[in-house]
Amino acid sequence: MDKLNGGWVGEMSNELKILPSASKGGVLNARILWTFSAAAQFTGKKKDKELARYAYNYFVDHFTDHEYGGTYWTISPDGKKPLETRKQIYAQAFSIYGLTEYARLTNKHEPIELAMELFNLIEKHGYDPINNGYLEAFNRQWQLHEDQRLSAIDMNEKKSMNTHLHVIEAYASLYRHTLNPIVKERVENLLHLFSTHIINSKTNHFNLFFDEQWNVKSNKVSFGHDIEGSWLLLEAAQAIQSGEWIDKMKAHSVAMAQASLDGIDADGGLKYEFSPGSTDEGEKEWWTMAEAVVGFFNAYELNGNSVYLEKSLGMWEYLQKYFIDSKNGEWFYRIDRNHMPVPSYAKVSLWKCPYHNSRMCLEMIRRIDEMGD
Repeated sequence: MDKLNGGWVGEMSNELKILPSASKGGVLNARILWTFSAAAQFTGKKKDKELARYAYNYFVDHFTDHEYGGTYWTISPDGKKPLETRKQIYAQAFSIYGLTEYARLTNKHEPIELAMELFNLIEKHGYDPINNGYLEAFNRQWQLHEDQRLSAIDMNEKKSMNTHLHVIEAYASLYRHTLNPIVKERVENLLHLFSTHIINSKTNHFNLFFDEQWNVKSNKVSFGHDIEGSWLLLEAAQAIQSGEWIDKMKAHSVAMAQASLDGIDADGGLKYEFSPGSTDEGEKEWWTMAEAVVGFFNAYELNGNSVYLEKSLGMWEYLQKYFIDSKNGEWFYRIDRNHMPVPSYAKVSLWKCPYHNSRMCLEMIRRIDEMGD
């Protein structure tokens, strides 16, 4: 928590040193809102509920664009002004995800109203009515941005797997809470897009970047997104209670988990991604490993293959050994081939927060409890 300015600090090192000049990120704050809202429902603790409320109030008060709608990408460290006002569809989706989870915790109508406003903005401005799917980025006034990239390492293309994955994640959560038929239809449409364009039918890996007409523009493989998507897409089908899509996504889940086995390194960890012809540095990231625990366990639940159970347990053991910081708390962002934390990757940043790891814990507790003895 930012005790000086309110909200949450923008960046903190592995040694818990705060960078006061770091901007506050919309994605980070939306994920923190989701995390405390989900945790409070599990623990029932007053402190977790208070933190969820604190996260909600700060997010709504500081990240909402009250003039043009949507949420900002970044705001100043003191929270008093927006810095990057671009409307990244990825960030709008995470805003919906966090708001919907808070509504589930509190049963209040206001966060759902805000979530539905964002849903309508995405559909109005982000949806491509000619070719289907969602474009990546817009300026503050919702005009198409010349730079479509989510981050500096991404391709400047109009459509991406990553944005569509988190839109369907958010929409599925929104539908579970509202049972809105329009939201359901959009989830079904997204499942169709994943089946026809985004999941590579030959490799069972995700295609990552596309032009407006869905021509594939990248041959890179993201093992982390493959294993994450393997269970999130099934969750979306289950959210809308479509037997047809559930059956299709069960098949995709197992096939994608099987393909993700190719990303397991000699040390037992899951590689982040692979590009043909690139030099593998052997570095691993926290979120890839967390999603692998759930993704491989999900595949084991679906077909009973003990290989998937072994890999899920192996990922958890790897995380405990190399990623969980027993000295200063939380998890390291990235480790090198010698299993040492990479100093340039902060423990808290625009991209690093407790969303992936907390969700993994909550998912695994739920799934194991449902299995019983």
